[in-house]
Amino acid sequence: MNAVALEDWPHAVAGDKGYISPSIREWLKARTIKDVIPTRENQKKRPKLNKRLYRKRNVVERCIGWLKECRRVATRYEKLAVRYLAMVKLAIIREYLKFDLSDTA
Repeated sequence: MNAVALEDWPHAVAGDKGYISPSIREWLKARTIKDVIPTRENQKKRPKLNKRLYRKRNVVERCIGWLKECRRVATRYEKLAVRYLAMVKLAIIREYLKFDLSDTA
C-alpha cells in the first residue's frame, strides 16, 4: 500500500452534526485537519464554527443531490468501480451540457 503524502490531505473537512463523534475529531486532529462540524446545543465544549468554510459544504451537498437524480448512479446498477465511475462522469457531462445549453436559444 502506498503512503499518502501530507500535501494530499485536505486542510479542512466539513460535516453535519452526525459527524460530531470525538473519535472523528481526534482522527482529524492527529492529521492536522481542521474540522468544520457544528456542535449540538447540549455539548459542554463547543469550539467556534468557521461559518465561511461551513457554507462551502453546500456545494458538495447539491452536487451529490443532482448526481442522485440519475437513477443509474443513485441505485448503483454498475457493480464494478470502473464502470460506476464512468456513469458518474456521464451524469456530470449530461448535467453540464444541460446547464451550458440552457443559455442558448
